[in-house]
Amino acid sequence: MRVIRVGTRKSQLARIQTDTVVAMLKALYPGLQFEIIAMSTTGDKILDTALSKIGEKSLFTKELEHALERNEVDLVVHSLKDLPTVLPPAFTIGAICKRENPCDAVVFHPKFVGKTLETLPERSVVGTSSLRRAAQLKRKFPHLEFKSIRGNLNTRLRKLDELQEFSAIILATAGLQRMGWQNRVGPDILGCFFHQGALGVEVRAKDQDILDLVGVLHDPETLLRCIAERAFLRHLEGGCSVPVAVHTAMKDGQLYLTGGVWSLDGSDSMQETMQATIHVPAQHEDGPEDDPQLVGITARNIPRGAQLAAENLGISLARLLLNKGAKNILDVARQLNDAH
Repeated sequence: MRVIRVGTRKSQLARIQTDTVVAMLKALYPGLQFEIIAMSTTGDKILDTALSKIGEKSLFTKELEHALERNEVDLVVHSLKDLPTVLPPAFTIGAICKRENPCDAVVFHPKFVGKTLETLPERSVVGTSSLRRAAQLKRKFPHLEFKSIRGNLNTRLRKLDELQEFSAIILATAGLQRMGWQNRVGPDILGCFFHQGALGVEVRAKDQDILDLVGVLHDPETLLRCIAERAFLRHLEGGCSVPVAVHTAMKDGQLYLTGGVWSLDGSDSMQETMQATIHVPAQHEDGPEDDPQLVGITARNIPRGAQLAAENLGISLARLLLNKGAKNILDVARQLNDAH
């Protein structure tokens, strides 16, 4: 029986996410066997430095890509938000699975359960690994202090519960749900983020056999939304070192894209929304045959026109923000982040 080797990070959440993808593949290909190979990445090892300070775009992917390159694994399952918008040319995202809740959640220290961010005491410390989350929330909750917190989900929750350093931490709702920890989510309703809640399957760009194997996992709506988000972020050159946010919604054949940039302290910001008419196929259709990659994604079973429309929407919104002065906000944010 043929064995397909699947790479993943070692954390419990990463394993749960990988098991989910492997279960879908097993259902589609009962004649194949799947072996999961877990490894640690740079981002898993460097836990004493804020993500925005490390200066490495492939923090959670590089070691897994090396394994792909050396043919030690056939595919890798990632949280899509960990994948840079520009991939090394040897790799591509061969599948984007149906997205779960893309929003942020607040988890409170046990002594503050029942509180909201608004009602936390003055100078309470809120932990987050994201510059974007801190910038957005500083503006809304000036009575709070925000501090970097690193580690996988288990580590961050343990730091919250056992140390007296944090009153609350901000996490991705989808991760908490996948771990079965929905009961820890506080009442605050926060925004949604680039690719959050979506899983991506990375493969070798020239491995047509594996591309065909995983391509059936593409969820057409999630795929088109993520193409727009990645195009927006790539055109803005957004990453971990600048506070950039983007969110999409699909309604009545319209793809709505909302993007924004913030200064590090949240005092200066700019946000815009654009929309485009995009046909989302109810099922897989014939797509492009030649070099079909867009923003690092290969989807031969989704019409090329829909993919290009999504990419153009992302680029158009980024250009609109840049024309209105977003570059200055981002440049200052990068300089301040580098200086601290």
